[in-house]
Amino acid sequence: MTPPNASASAGSAGPSAAAPHRTVLAGARVVRPAGVVEDDRVAVAGGVFLAGAERPAPPGERSEVFDLTGHWVVPGFVDLHVHGGGGASFSAGTAEEALTVVDTHRRHGTTTMLASTVTGDLAALAAQAGALSELVEQGELAGIHFEGPFIAANRCGAHDPALLREPDPAEVGKLVEAARGTARMLTLAPELPGGIESVRLLRDRGVIAAVGHTDASYEITRQAIEAGAGVATHLFNAMPPLAHRSPGPIAALLEDERVAIELVNDGTHLHPSVLGLAFRTAGAARVALITDAMGAAGMGDGVYPLGPLKVTVANGVARLAEGEEGAGAIAGSTLTLDLAFRRAVTVDGLSVPEVVRAISATPARLLGIDDRVGSIEAGKDADLVVLDEGYRVAGVMRRGAWLVRPAVAPEVTTEPGPTAPGR
Repeated sequence: MTPPNASASAGSAGPSAAAPHRTVLAGARVVRPAGVVEDDRVAVAGGVFLAGAERPAPPGERSEVFDLTGHWVVPGFVDLHVHGGGGASFSAGTAEEALTVVDTHRRHGTTTMLASTVTGDLAALAAQAGALSELVEQGELAGIHFEGPFIAANRCGAHDPALLREPDPAEVGKLVEAARGTARMLTLAPELPGGIESVRLLRDRGVIAAVGHTDASYEITRQAIEAGAGVATHLFNAMPPLAHRSPGPIAALLEDERVAIELVNDGTHLHPSVLGLAFRTAGAARVALITDAMGAAGMGDGVYPLGPLKVTVANGVARLAEGEEGAGAIAGSTLTLDLAFRRAVTVDGLSVPEVVRAISATPARLLGIDDRVGSIEAGKDADLVVLDEGYRVAGVMRRGAWLVRPAVAPEVTTEPGPTAPGR
């Protein structure tokens, strides 16, 4: 099977050979780090954003100018937590399926993503990490996120309980090593034997320790944060609910400014009031909107694999299929980040700059790549999303190459070169 946009995926390390020397987006509302700029101009050349978009192009340079009046231009989305899409899964451990996932989410605006695995035996996870690490090295992925197998059995959700393990630091270390320097995050339950020690190991190796699929108490969660845990995996889901005498992990994760919180904004994982509470408590600087998407993202209803388990998707909601232990449990999502963006603005009432921060800048900062992606600034990779007035995707650019080209005919110009002597 060939990925639906194999050429775009393969050429995403830079602008295509046929691309103009300069692309200018004019007339849009542009979300920049300082806020929204009306009727702005964004210029791109050499795969990066240029400074001084108003300056004329150098002599002989060809430009395409897109009039995007009535549109928004925002930074490309960054997803910390995605398992699949387009009918494919990162857990398949093949480049073919991984590129299908990548291409599916790119066309919905996610220009940077981690590949999230699902609980499996350690040998299988190591093999998947080896295959995915090659795509990280090629620039197709930003890294690997291991979700499981070091999680709590009674909070395992759509992870096979028969394959769960305690987070022995030696085994955690071996799994990180299998990723050959491309592991960026690992989700674990810190209350399990070896949990706090594994958090310290991950911290020392430069891997984000994420608290999730956990039954930890408030006190244990505080210990994990002090040991270096820095992310809450899909906060509120797969953990004890907030209680007034036993606050559990939610209170500890929400209250600490050192912790970023993942939120799945699909209307199924979280009630709008809960999402609003998290944003008001933590602020957009600590919120990372994620998809937690499985293979059905970008597809229709049906039956799909999630690691070794089967998932039934009905009306866009993914749940473990009948016959699986825990049947009926939510099994990831079918979300893409453009849908999360639109819902955050139109249903949850968040401002566009807040959503941009949570969907681009904050996750880029967490990954330590905010010097290259996450905002529209001169010198950074030209990753952007064009949205229409209804916040629907009208264009996607990655490193200066259009993956989804706006349905606007550009004005093409070529700056005249110097006049030859005697003419």
